[in-house]
Amino acid sequence: MKIQPFNLLRSVMLGGALMVGTATTLSAQVINEDKIAELAERSFSSAIADYDIPGLVVGVTIKGKHYFYATGLASREENKAVSTDTIFELGSISKVFNASLAALAEQRRILNLDEAVSDLIVKLRGSAFGDLSLMDLATHTTGGLPLQVPNSIKDVSGLIDWLADWKPRQVGTRSYSNVSIGLLGHITADAFGMSFMDASEKVLFPAMGLESTWVKVPAAAMESYAFGYDRRTNEPIRVNPGVLDAEAYGVKSTARDMLRLLDLELGNIEGSLELTSALGRTRQGQTKTPYYVQDMIWEQYPWPTSVEVMIKGAGYSFAGRPKPIERIEPPLPPQQDVILHKTGSTNGFGAYVAFLPSEDLGIVVLANRNYPNKARILATYDLIQKLSHVGEQ
Repeated sequence: MKIQPFNLLRSVMLGGALMVGTATTLSAQVINEDKIAELAERSFSSAIADYDIPGLVVGVTIKGKHYFYATGLASREENKAVSTDTIFELGSISKVFNASLAALAEQRRILNLDEAVSDLIVKLRGSAFGDLSLMDLATHTTGGLPLQVPNSIKDVSGLIDWLADWKPRQVGTRSYSNVSIGLLGHITADAFGMSFMDASEKVLFPAMGLESTWVKVPAAAMESYAFGYDRRTNEPIRVNPGVLDAEAYGVKSTARDMLRLLDLELGNIEGSLELTSALGRTRQGQTKTPYYVQDMIWEQYPWPTSVEVMIKGAGYSFAGRPKPIERIEPPLPPQQDVILHKTGSTNGFGAYVAFLPSEDLGIVVLANRNYPNKARILATYDLIQKLSHVGEQ
């Protein structure tokens, strides 16, 4: 199924004329909080029911203006409702921040993303992993790394020893892995001379103007931190510690902060020159996969595209095995007529972000249940379709 691209400005210009239409014509409706909430409820109600999602927040930015829909509970035990300020675990959307921090380090000339890993980690000189570039780590071009750090490894030093002997399954292929992006975060934090948590919370998040985004949620904010619910046991849970967990899947945030991130990506907020340049770097197309262009963590599809293709690209059957890629040389500059997205999960949470630069539109979906990527993409895609028919007065 394909849809045609929409133009919100054109919708605004036509809105007055369309008011003579029937009451069911969405183009004749005014964009406001109630209308966006109504559309989001219609798009996500099936997923909420099908997967028993305790709480869910949808945030929408249109031309820099924000709208929210919040439903359900942040804690069933305390009967606490979710809100725009509820803190959710982002899972692998954390990798977007990891890549942004690395690009910021490059802007500050304390890191070069074209450098080999072995230039920065001496123990990996002469190894297959050491021959990879930092950009390879940021684009999953690693040739067959496992998704997770092996259970036998207890710290970063042990992981580096393991990587010194690791052999790629298929050189030059794409392999989605917490190991590679985790090492990128570790290397970047070393370049800043601090831990990844400190580099994120003291350098990156303040530069982005994020006020409720954390690696470690402080005591003063714990009341806003939702509980996730295990999809097998339905017990309340939060993310477990692990090797390179902060770097790969450890960031927590709110819908309000995540819309600010999307506004930075869309150019609706004027950041510092170095931050703007760093974010632009993360949106450069580095490789072509069978389904999409791989940026630094962001997955980029031409717009319009079919929802089936996006679901295939985000499916485990694609991400879970090495896949051939084609390098783009020189990298593709940030594009307008595209949709960029990223999914993220922990055992108790499921998140999704997507934005369309040409339409100045971004959507974030945060839930305290790990439900299938397919359901997240279908519901968000449906909301984009509905928004394509909404005009402003």
